[in-house]
Amino acid sequence: MDFTALLAQQFSTKTEHVDNIIQLIDEGNTIPFIARYRKELTGSMDDQVLRELSERLQYLRNFDKRRSEIKTAIDEQGVMTDEINKVLEDAQTLSELEDIYRPYKPKRKTRASMAKEKGLEPLANEIFVQLPTAKEPLVLAAGYQSEEKGVLTPEDALAGAMDIIAEKISDDASIRRRLRVLYHSQGMLQSKKAKDEDSVYALYYEFSEQVSKLAGHRILAINRGEKEEFLKVSVSLEEAKAMHVVCSVTVKEGSTCTETVREAAYDAYHRLIAPSIEREIRNELTERASADAIKVFSMNLRQLLMQPPVKGNTALGLDPGYRTGCKVAVVDSTGKVLDTGVIYPTVPYKKTEESKKIIKGLIAKHKISVIAIGNGTASKETEIFAAEIIQEIGGGVSYMVVSEAGASVYSASKLAAAEFPEYDVSLRSAVSIARRMQDPLAELVKIDPKAIGVGQYQHDMPPKQLDEALVGVVEDCVNNVGVDLNTASPSLLQRVSGINATISKEIVSFREQNGAFTGRTELKKVPKLGPKAFEQCAGFLRVAESKNVLDNTAVHPESYHAAKTLLMLCGYTLEDVKTGNISALGERVEQLGLEECANRLSVGVPTLCDIIAELQKPGRDPRDELPKPMLRTDILDMKDLKPGMELTGTVRNVIDFGAFVDIGVHQDGLVHISELCNRYIKHPSEAVKVGDIVKVWVLGVDVQKKRISLTMKQQ
Repeated sequence: MDFTALLAQQFSTKTEHVDNIIQLIDEGNTIPFIARYRKELTGSMDDQVLRELSERLQYLRNFDKRRSEIKTAIDEQGVMTDEINKVLEDAQTLSELEDIYRPYKPKRKTRASMAKEKGLEPLANEIFVQLPTAKEPLVLAAGYQSEEKGVLTPEDALAGAMDIIAEKISDDASIRRRLRVLYHSQGMLQSKKAKDEDSVYALYYEFSEQVSKLAGHRILAINRGEKEEFLKVSVSLEEAKAMHVVCSVTVKEGSTCTETVREAAYDAYHRLIAPSIEREIRNELTERASADAIKVFSMNLRQLLMQPPVKGNTALGLDPGYRTGCKVAVVDSTGKVLDTGVIYPTVPYKKTEESKKIIKGLIAKHKISVIAIGNGTASKETEIFAAEIIQEIGGGVSYMVVSEAGASVYSASKLAAAEFPEYDVSLRSAVSIARRMQDPLAELVKIDPKAIGVGQYQHDMPPKQLDEALVGVVEDCVNNVGVDLNTASPSLLQRVSGINATISKEIVSFREQNGAFTGRTELKKVPKLGPKAFEQCAGFLRVAESKNVLDNTAVHPESYHAAKTLLMLCGYTLEDVKTGNISALGERVEQLGLEECANRLSVGVPTLCDIIAELQKPGRDPRDELPKPMLRTDILDMKDLKPGMELTGTVRNVIDFGAFVDIGVHQDGLVHISELCNRYIKHPSEAVKVGDIVKVWVLGVDVQKKRISLTMKQQ
């Protein structure tokens, strides 16, 4: 199989780029490293497409391996022919391969295999040929009676022969291929209620839709309803159409054996083929829906992790609660914990005034300017409490409701215990809430991505596939932003290209024993961090304290010489980079000529452009260029909402049928896909992404069901 040609066609890129990518992957280079530092070899392919290509390459290699295994198995049986070999070579999918292999695959004991043991295969073959001159099937069967073999009557012999014919028809690859196409185009998925009980699956109690038109979220909802035993699910195809396919290949008119073969074909379809294809279709639908859901989850996670940090502020984290109180943590602008405590502003204790006094004291003592409030239990009451405090102190402080998804998981983890051994679980959660407002990426990498809660049906996804996708997203985000080598936690470091959990601990241990790193080259002294790991990770690690300003950029050490030569050509020095006096660098490169300049530096144009961008903004954080998160100073009550009211909110989650928007009333409102914009869109992600600040209008409010319907269409 020519992997290169196939991948080049599928990804609309040049074959030489695909060849280079395959070689880079096989040499052990990571996707972030290839995407950032090998652009000339890949045609500047981004990390997401590179991951898709890598996954597809693995699929093709597994496919080729399976084809070889099947060829060997058939060859060992001594039945391989040029025709079988050709159809195996022409097969495009795993299901096609398995269909071809089916007749030769070792089978468990079946009705057909037992009939063959009784010597009935010659009878089956004689009937299946359906010669015009053939005798009646029962007459033919009479010659196969044998008490010794357990064939007591002609009827027994005929039944056994029909079982063999049915299995032969079932094993026909062409029949299965044609039926599979028919099921995909005309098959219907149906669900009915399994018990007389109301549930969230009531919509699917009498449901039917064409397989080809099923939306992914419906498939996953139906699967879950079936798993929880509220639904009975089936996939059906009009019997006449299915039998036409089966009989057109197997039944020959004008023979005394015709009706016997037709009856065997009917049995083959209903007993063997239909259940098998139904399982295949259900599996394919689930795989497709899962793949789509994982893409949406990955996209949401990427946007959440890349939310702009609220930098340079001392923050107050509030982890709301009723009986156990509201946990409080103050952290400085670097994330260091300054103070902790517990207040009881809500029921059952209602020590509101005492709680206000404590919070006002902390705000004054630590010069707090932002408050992060977890969105869990008692969040609304805590938000009202915070808004009242801000009014009473005359402003100067704002707050933000932060998703606390995964905070409890992190707080109870070994990682949190090692990081904050002096605090109990609940206080660690308050610290995490404050920090995830200050720097979402640095804090959220400590949590299993599945626990962050920006997906749909994530607990129904194939765990390995979901983990690989989400870990890839986290890795891409961390490397895109860059990591401070002297402050990063082991959790953050191990997401850096080329660094695993063991090396990340070695880096932190080296830092603790020898003090702050003074440059990237010092990394080479870290135990277990070899030349390959250094090559992969160096460009993504920042050392702000280094005398060499390039150590605080995304310029890779392998390009330092090129960067210095570029500065010299344009009349600048590294000192000019430090002071930011190189605003005309781009213009001077244009005057010299981009191609000419790249040739003189012995680098490609993409690498040259990256070097220029980095020299102009050393230590830059790409998240700083995004719109800032919305901070609030007051709160609305759900009862205050009226149709037509205009509000500003933050997109919290994007799903297949719309987006949930935080409008400051504790309950997120839903903007249905049909209300996202005036043009037609296939998926909400075409219009909004997690973290977007959007203008919305209220369509309707159901206080009892806690539902808010919103629109983004201009009113």
